[in-house]
Amino acid sequence: MAKGSNFGGPGEGKAVKRAKHVLMVLSGKGGVGKTTVAVNVAAALARSLKVGLLDADLHGPNVPKMLGIERATMPVKDGKIYPVPTAQNLAVVSIAFGLPSADSPLIWRGPLKMKAIRQFIEDVEWGDLDLLVVDLPPGTGDEPLSVAQVVGEVDAALVVTTPQAVALLDARKAVNFSRKVGVKRIGVVENMATLTCPHCGKEIDLFGKGGAEKMAEELGIAFLGRLPLFPEVVRGGDSGRPAVEGNSQAREAFLDIALRAWDFVSGQAP
Repeated sequence: MAKGSNFGGPGEGKAVKRAKHVLMVLSGKGGVGKTTVAVNVAAALARSLKVGLLDADLHGPNVPKMLGIERATMPVKDGKIYPVPTAQNLAVVSIAFGLPSADSPLIWRGPLKMKAIRQFIEDVEWGDLDLLVVDLPPGTGDEPLSVAQVVGEVDAALVVTTPQAVALLDARKAVNFSRKVGVKRIGVVENMATLTCPHCGKEIDLFGKGGAEKMAEELGIAFLGRLPLFPEVVRGGDSGRPAVEGNSQAREAFLDIALRAWDFVSGQAP
């Protein structure tokens, strides 16, 4: 936590860092593809790094579905909890693994959510990770605040937004939240920037154009790139196969964003 912050609370001063680098993926608004970006960035980097993926969206834990492991349970050995291993070489932790069914709602208030996130970070045997990617729910409430408090020092925040003015309004809040809790570096990715017409090949600006890059320039943060809206990404997420595993333009686009994100979080890029 940054000195002088008013965001203290349980866990402050006792934070334990479980990876060489921690990347929070967040958004101000839902429906902008935040989890899709988190899953594909993590899966891409897991090809050459030891990567953990924490699904901290407790009320909408979709990471297991997007990785095809929604029926898994977290292994327990000698009283210790271990992440679920995946075909993408990821170590995954999610509240979804402990729910009775995929459509079971989690009806918790703040203190219980704080306790769960603390356990996910401190009590799970993550191993020696190069990178922990944390997929957060939309907004700036309990979950992102709890992660910032428990981790203690977050290397970078990746804010996902569409070019739409309403999404950008909330993305600004996510950027300012990240600053207030002392995140070292803040970057933004513009998702669903364009759609290529399958008939004429023309690019369609579904939600406007260039809004995220302009916002990044105004706020003095890094712009890490644009991701078009690819139909195969939607199909891949529904079927449990990340886009980076395919052989398409989507794969190349996500690989590029993932490499930029790693350079950013590890301090190799400004």
